[in-house]
Amino acid sequence: MWSWRFVFVVFVFILGSRAPAWSQAGAWKDLSPHRARLVPVDDHVRLEVLDWGGSGRALVLLAGGGNTAHVFDDFAPMLTGHNHVYGITRRGFGASEYAETVDPGEQFGRDILAVMDGLKLDRPVLVGHSLGGAELSWMANTHPDRIAGVVYLDAGYSYAFDNGKGTPVREMMGRKAPDPPSPGTADLASFTALQRYWERVDGFKLPEAELRAQRETKGDGSVGGYRNLPGGQVLQKLIDGGPKFTKIPVPALFIFANPHGLGPWVDANESARRAARSFSEGMTRLTANQVKAVEEGLPEARVIVIRNAHHFVFLSNETEVLRDMAEFFRAVR
Repeated sequence: MWSWRFVFVVFVFILGSRAPAWSQAGAWKDLSPHRARLVPVDDHVRLEVLDWGGSGRALVLLAGGGNTAHVFDDFAPMLTGHNHVYGITRRGFGASEYAETVDPGEQFGRDILAVMDGLKLDRPVLVGHSLGGAELSWMANTHPDRIAGVVYLDAGYSYAFDNGKGTPVREMMGRKAPDPPSPGTADLASFTALQRYWERVDGFKLPEAELRAQRETKGDGSVGGYRNLPGGQVLQKLIDGGPKFTKIPVPALFIFANPHGLGPWVDANESARRAARSFSEGMTRLTANQVKAVEEGLPEARVIVIRNAHHFVFLSNETEVLRDMAEFFRAVR
């Protein structure tokens, strides 16, 4: 799935036409304790919204580029003790519908507003991973009265905060990380096998529903090719020409991974270790520069750096992320 071991790695798989409904394939059942619904956001688009329940202030989870709300299937239930937790799959991915948009930065933000209105959410905290940071910053800058705070899960890069002193995300994306070995025939025999493969590679478990949202299911239940999804082209527009945000006028928590861990598979391969060291040296410097820009440009924000965490920091370092989020939520009014 993630052959490019950093931000927006799924882009290599997400160009093309609309995918069929992945949830219709086979008799597999998603066991994550959520209720799924389609919420209209305009005349032609309904978005998949997952509701894990819970009590207290609403939290809305926003996935990174190329992912769906199901990437939070294992993480979200950990938050329901003190919050009512929702997840949104952006247009053009998973079960969400799609229509062309000229300004993706604004459209994605308006989609979130429409979901909030449809569910009657009162000042939720928004939590975004990776490219979801752009949506967090749009909401914070255009509708600060509608949200109580924002949490950036390795999502505080230049698409989310850019005062000219940090690192352009294009420069970060230009660095080449070593690719893990491709899954073999046995790894594609079932989605459970593919789950185990990625756990060996990344060191953490990816929700099966997320894997099924990314790949086709063959008639015998084995794993097929990557789905053709229309949202990738829109995300690329956002990276190339999205708005620049120089302030975040709501309470904000930034969690960065630095140095970025690439997963345990690197340790088993000497050439991969050499390539990883080269990648990490440059990426660590670029990330540190962005962290410094956020710290200096947003002195009221809380900024945390977790060493050797994966870009999917909420999966690789779940305990630390949950602790930091809980502390932040206690201060949010």
